Amino acid sequence: MKIQLFPLLCSFAYAFAPPALQSPRSMMPSASSSTIPSSFSFGGPRQSANIVVLSSSSLESDFGSAMPEKPQMSLNEMMLESATKYIIQLEAQLGEGVQPPKELDELRQARDAKADGIAVKIYELMIEVGMTYDINDLGILTPTEFVITDNLDVPEVKQEFAQLYSYGMKLSQRGLVSVETVKEIVMERLIKRTGLEPEEFDKW
Repeated sequence: MKIQLFPLLCSFAYAFAPPALQSPRSMMPSASSSTIPSSFSFGGPRQSANIVVLSSSSLESDFGSAMPEKPQMSLNEMMLESATKYIIQLEAQLGEGVQPPKELDELRQARDAKADGIAVKIYELMIEVGMTYDINDLGILTPTEFVITDNLDVPEVKQEFAQLYSYGMKLSQRGLVSVETVKEIVMERLIKRTGLEPEEFDKW
């Protein structure tokens, strides 16, 4: 089982993008492991392109700078665009007859209403896709039968949880989601799935 978080926020003027997450089966181990900031604790803690470079001096101009600048998007506009891209991609990846998670419709409704908290809905949907769906080599999503509580000792399982956990903290650091909201989401959607107590989860 392998799930990849989509680069939803990569268009933001922020120095991060969602990590490529791998779910607990058929995974390739990551070269480095994620770390969870100690301050965020529960238990006390391109298709490539060939570029032809022309040396003619007649082409060496500032033509690019003469082009009108692309209007900058507001943070809210970027969030709405990211939500739309994520919705479209997930809908395209769902296998035939596979029901989407309810969080997909919740994100769509929030997007359509231009409501606050889009980042929260995106984060919740990321977690549910990563926890409850498998993805095959063609990128098709199907419901998973993987039992998390039976595989807590698998390093890649720990890695996925840590990445999702750490990503939530990054959202809060960027002011997109409050720390308390991230903690609530992590508790309900990550920690409870392990069957561990918060203190045990921190050590795990």
